[in-house]
Amino acid sequence: MKISLSRKILNKFIWGNLKFQIIKYCFVILTFNFSLLTFHLSEANAISMNSNTFKIESASVNDAAGNKSSTNYRLSDTLGQLAAGQFSSNGYIIKAGFQYLHSIIAFKFSISNININFGTVLANTPVTGTTNLTVSFGGAGQYQVTAEEIGPLKRVSDTQTIPNTSCNGGVNTCTTTAAKPWTSTSAYGFGYSMSGQDFPADFTDSTYYRPFPDRTLSESPTVVMSNTNVGKNRQSTVTFKLNISGIQTAGTYQTVINFIATPSY
Repeated sequence: MKISLSRKILNKFIWGNLKFQIIKYCFVILTFNFSLLTFHLSEANAISMNSNTFKIESASVNDAAGNKSSTNYRLSDTLGQLAAGQFSSNGYIIKAGFQYLHSIIAFKFSISNININFGTVLANTPVTGTTNLTVSFGGAGQYQVTAEEIGPLKRVSDTQTIPNTSCNGGVNTCTTTAAKPWTSTSAYGFGYSMSGQDFPADFTDSTYYRPFPDRTLSESPTVVMSNTNVGKNRQSTVTFKLNISGIQTAGTYQTVINFIATPSY
């Protein structure tokens, strides 16, 4: 017999059933897009700055500052600080002078496919689906993308679930932070692999997988992309994999994977 399983990624879960040996399933990925706004101050002399949460008083802030240009050049600068550098205390950080590593690359994050459908799934026959994560980053710190599932693949009609993968098991048991080979067709579950740019080094090759951290078990989101170097359109491919046993209950299963991109400066 066959089972139909649809998988959505947007606040839903889909898990496959194997009692009938066929599963169809859909996966929806939640997408977060972030962009960083850069503000250029044209000019400010001695000034006090305040809001509901802070007050900064300075005798000299940017005696001359702003964007200058001609037919041959473009310059963005700050001048006049009594001291240049990064200063911090409880509750605030001030980065003064030299445009503090002024970035010309906006921070952007996108996911190419937010609906992964595995179609018909047979017992002991792994299926895969992919999506691309793309990041542009130009800050002085680093960026990272983390991932977690809102829970295991779950049958929409009740509480039946498909477990997360432990890969081949034994010495090749993977964890949420350590990828291991997953090549056995009798090793069941759901997991992911990474390739491309800026992905964790434990994904040695395309046979290495991890399970997603499970929010219902209070597992912390894990880093799937990071870099301290600036660049546009840094891209990694996430390969989702599902393998079910012959005794998996038939039905429609689904889950949601959250990817969150965060820059630091």
